[in-house]
Amino acid sequence: MTDADVPVDALVDRYLDHVRIERGYSAHTVAAYASDLADLLRFAESRGAAALDRLDLDLLRDWLWVSTEQGLARATIARRAASARGFGAWLERTGLVPLDPAVRLRAPRANRTLPRVVSAPAIDELLAGLQARAADGAPAAVRDLAIVELLYACGLRVSELVGLDVDDIDRGNRTVRVTGKGGKERVVPYGAPAAIALDRYLDGARARMFADARADAAAAPLSSDATSAAFVGVRGGRLGVRSVHRLVAGLLRDLPGSGPAGPHALRHSAATHLLDGGADLRAVQEYLGHASLGTTQIYTHVSAERLKQTYRTAHPRA
Repeated sequence: MTDADVPVDALVDRYLDHVRIERGYSAHTVAAYASDLADLLRFAESRGAAALDRLDLDLLRDWLWVSTEQGLARATIARRAASARGFGAWLERTGLVPLDPAVRLRAPRANRTLPRVVSAPAIDELLAGLQARAADGAPAAVRDLAIVELLYACGLRVSELVGLDVDDIDRGNRTVRVTGKGGKERVVPYGAPAAIALDRYLDGARARMFADARADAAAAPLSSDATSAAFVGVRGGRLGVRSVHRLVAGLLRDLPGSGPAGPHALRHSAATHLLDGGADLRAVQEYLGHASLGTTQIYTHVSAERLKQTYRTAHPRA
């Protein structure tokens, strides 16, 4: 069987392996591509165009149009277009098709909303509440304080935080080595409050969480991944993304502001507060691990909007 005779769904699987292994895309991105391309193949089959040579620009445009008619968000349609373009470019590059069928595929520009930013006083109040909760030394409460301090101090993505190993934390220099999108590493500093919370967790609470997990006869044996992980759950395994999301969402739920109440709000807040304090845009880009300066620039819009709100509230001739 030649490559041209391979079913398209098998080619999609090969493409997904390519972006996961060779391009280093995150599991979340690969899952999104897989969902988009599976929907495309179902659409192509419904049009009697399941063969590779029937995957052309007109079919792709029809697919996006139907997606629009279904009421999908513009951001979702834009992502579907990106998934199709990536697959089409790979088909041409590997010689499976003579020309990329998606090279001229365009989707409506996604509405870009300003990210949620929690004010510095609100962050202080949130952390004070966590400190009070951890005052009695309960291991999970001490861990939660360290998590939120580090998320805000370093502007980490939640995936970067849960992926941290103990060896990635340089406590002497107050830095963490994180692996971001595309497998890119960066070193990010953190300050004294985060250092105090992190030292307290690593020097005592973490070991107590392992001891409690070992004492639970129903718990599974601790794996090498768990014992190397910086942040662990009550059962002794590496802490997961969902657990951190639940923690932060619960803390932010009652604070002022609209928008998603998850760990990314702390990342947005840290970046905006840095710019408000006079940090250089390129320094913030490195701090966040953005590949493009354009991605970081959205925080300048946030700072400008905050300035406008202050002006309207405080200036006598606003």
